[in-house]
Amino acid sequence: MKVIFSLFFIFLYCKQSIANDLWIIDKNISSIEFEVPVLFANNVIGKFNEYDGFVSLDLSNQNNNKALINVRIDSLDINYKRYKDLVLSEVFFDAKKYPLGLIDTNNFKFNYEDNKINLKGELTIKDKSQTIPIDIEIIKLASEFVQIKSEISFSRNDFKIGTGNWKNTTILKDIIKIKANIFLFKE
Repeated sequence: MKVIFSLFFIFLYCKQSIANDLWIIDKNISSIEFEVPVLFANNVIGKFNEYDGFVSLDLSNQNNNKALINVRIDSLDINYKRYKDLVLSEVFFDAKKYPLGLIDTNNFKFNYEDNKINLKGELTIKDKSQTIPIDIEIIKLASEFVQIKSEISFSRNDFKIGTGNWKNTTILKDIIKIKANIFLFKE
């Protein structure tokens, strides 16, 4: 619940800030997918169907640039459909107790001429946060419409995604990769 209120207040702040350009995710054409390698089987591949977020750019002095994206954990689809309930259970994501995953870039520098940005973001899953590197490619499709491609990796054990027998990384590998293909339009 704390995350939902944070998102709401940040969104209101960005909408009220005259100096900031606010960019919103086009959820109809964007995608956020993940993959977990599995030994001797097909990798676990999934996508989140419900997500939201924005990017706020402070063009005047570059001090308040911010990107915030959240995914609704229980909106995921995976290629191993019979294990979806297990993945959503307390053994993995504990989606009832922790319904959202969040990436917050806090503050970053940005130049309109750059098409690649390397920044640090704070990933929060199951109320655990960790700073991770994020490499972003920006493709300008129109003056008020851009495509953002990014891939991040993190340790599932750092966030206790997989406990008990599932903590072992011999069969279900530790590293989770998330690929984002996000389209943003200027509000």
